[in-house]
Amino acid sequence: MKFMIMMNAPRGNGDWGVMSWPAKDLLAHIDYMKTVNHGLVQAGELVTAEGLGSPGEARLVRARPDGAPETDGPFAETKEFLAGFWIVDVESLDRALAIAAEVSLAPGPGGAPLYLPVEVREVMSAPPDPAAA
Repeated sequence: MKFMIMMNAPRGNGDWGVMSWPAKDLLAHIDYMKTVNHGLVQAGELVTAEGLGSPGEARLVRARPDGAPETDGPFAETKEFLAGFWIVDVESLDRALAIAAEVSLAPGPGGAPLYLPVEVREVMSAPPDPAAA
């Protein structure tokens, strides 16, 4: 089963602020993520993982009636935002939840766990079959 594990970062000013952390804390955070990813690779569970730019760099796009893009953003004020994601291929939802809990423990300033909210959603392999309902 494939799941998307999404790490949300709480910050209201459009920037997570990790670049203002002491260098040793930022490096510890990055090393933790590398260790998580390495474990997922070793277990054959990692499909892909990526960190994302801050909301201050994001744009929301909709097509206008003529098909041209209409954009909104950047978003300077956000309650929380998607900081990064993993796509994992695991045996069960329980395993995906365990990975999400491990990600939530990523260290922040001073090495304390951040306890970030992490959303887990199954990646659908095909649209639902209405005949199966």
